[in-house]
Amino acid sequence: MNLKRRYIILFSFLLIFVLYLLVHYAVLMLGSEKPAAIRQSANFPERGPILDRNGRFLALQIRFADVSVWRPSITDIDFLSNEISVMLDMSPAEIRNRIESSESNFLYLRRQIDDNTARRLSALLDEKKIRGVMVQPIVGRVYPEKNIASQIIGFVGDRNRGLEGIEFAFNNILDGTDNNGVGSQVVLTIDTYVQHILQQISAKTMEETKAEAVIFAAMDPRTGEILGSASLPDFDPNNIRSSDANSRMNRPVIWAFEPGSTFKVFSLAALMESRAISGSSVFVCNGVYTPSRGAPINCMGNHGRVTAREIIIHSCNAGAAYASDNITSSAFYQSLNNFGFGARTGAGSPGETAGYFVPSANWSERSKPTIAFGQEVAVSAYQILQATSAIANDGILVPPKIISRIVSADGRTVTEWEGGEKRQVISAETARAMRSYMADTAASGAMGHRAGVQDMSIGVKTGTSQIIDPVTRRYSDTDFIASCVALLPAENPSLVLYLAIIKPQGVIYGSRIAAPAIREAAESLIDYLGIPRGRNPQINHPPSINIPAGRLPAVETTVPDFTGIAKRTLLPMLLRPDLNVEIYGDGWVRRQSPPAGTPVTSGMRIVLELE
Repeated sequence: MNLKRRYIILFSFLLIFVLYLLVHYAVLMLGSEKPAAIRQSANFPERGPILDRNGRFLALQIRFADVSVWRPSITDIDFLSNEISVMLDMSPAEIRNRIESSESNFLYLRRQIDDNTARRLSALLDEKKIRGVMVQPIVGRVYPEKNIASQIIGFVGDRNRGLEGIEFAFNNILDGTDNNGVGSQVVLTIDTYVQHILQQISAKTMEETKAEAVIFAAMDPRTGEILGSASLPDFDPNNIRSSDANSRMNRPVIWAFEPGSTFKVFSLAALMESRAISGSSVFVCNGVYTPSRGAPINCMGNHGRVTAREIIIHSCNAGAAYASDNITSSAFYQSLNNFGFGARTGAGSPGETAGYFVPSANWSERSKPTIAFGQEVAVSAYQILQATSAIANDGILVPPKIISRIVSADGRTVTEWEGGEKRQVISAETARAMRSYMADTAASGAMGHRAGVQDMSIGVKTGTSQIIDPVTRRYSDTDFIASCVALLPAENPSLVLYLAIIKPQGVIYGSRIAAPAIREAAESLIDYLGIPRGRNPQINHPPSINIPAGRLPAVETTVPDFTGIAKRTLLPMLLRPDLNVEIYGDGWVRRQSPPAGTPVTSGMRIVLELE
């Protein structure tokens, strides 16, 4: 073979090889050899969960997968659509239309399918040799309790970073920024059952009063732990795109408002503590307070001769205003400032307001008497709870807190959340006097009697305040806030409740619409929290009892009776795709909604309360 022929053969082989590379490269660029499915075993950062005080998950990370399509790789669209339709919960026609109508070669068929479905889909794609469908693992955040405490918990964005609430405030702790991507657990002081009760009653109150919003919070005054903190309207953080700024607002923390007559508890305590007045000081209410300068201030009634006790019981504005004449503005400001008004509580939730309480140097002639009955001062619900703790604890103020502890991913390191510093702000004598006045307010025939509960003394103070019209900058004639603060038992409180109904329609008075909701919440929470009632019998029982295992009753045409069924037995109910089952508490079913015998409908909501 001559040299020239050898060169020709070598050149031909080189040309064929180059053509092969070009064709192979083109094929790769066009995607005709894209794999049927991609399942990357990526090491995702492990975002820590958020839990309630009892270890119930409120937010946790879970693995999902996105299912996408690369159209150039599809060889048989009908075969593809028929094979994967069941797993994606889509009809074959829907899949085919999505693919054919797409303006791009790349499109998502489904986002965030569960990890189990993703694994089965990947196996199917490999088994059937279906090309053009990709299964990409991702991580996401799930909120199993849905709307429960949603404004407190907050939510994450597309990159799993906290955008609001605890998710935002503790983002670096949760996502493990300082721990190689392994996040810690954040445990809240919230009790899911207490939160459920507050939200349930808030929703009922909001519907009955046609209010714009409702705030309902519960705190243990001895520790400052927030047990529940409801804000309606609310939202489901699993479906953040259906929410708006109004439903995501954590009102108990970030919204400041004039408290009205509930503030008399603290203004009268400040006056008594400063010795400006005593429990026996007498003031005359003839239906109006006449200041030395300016227009008169009307009272809701003509109460005659009143002491501090009657000012609280009858919610006498004129009496509170006349009592404030006995103290200097600077001393009055300092005493109320000691209760925490005008400063953030530091409870742990982001965006907390300091309220509005200007120094006395900026007060007008009318400031002192109007502040005495809850105007010209704006507070948050948490500030009310904080100030009430001083009344409950014989004068020791305990700042509220929403965080219980931080637990490392391995569970070895626990950082207790200390909260704010306790401090004595009034004497035990003054605090006990105010508790006595509040207990009388809940007595039969008194202003707050609708908040009274059976077999227990409860101290209450109701309020009705006007809202300033943002346009006229004057008090509105139509917009009000009805409120009620309660502590129980009155003699030795272990629970403080505060409710504010914003812009109710029709009846607007706190004594009429807020007090009954306080009673309803108290009746549910007293037994759950184990607060002893006055005439409750003490039952002795053997140290061990036999509990039947029980079987899960069938849910077919009617709702069965779940009473006495254990939580473990109920868990399969959560997997029913045709029912919306919600389980609250631990132990055994004590209450259910709807009742047994109710016809079953698709998507029915069944609520089971356990104790």
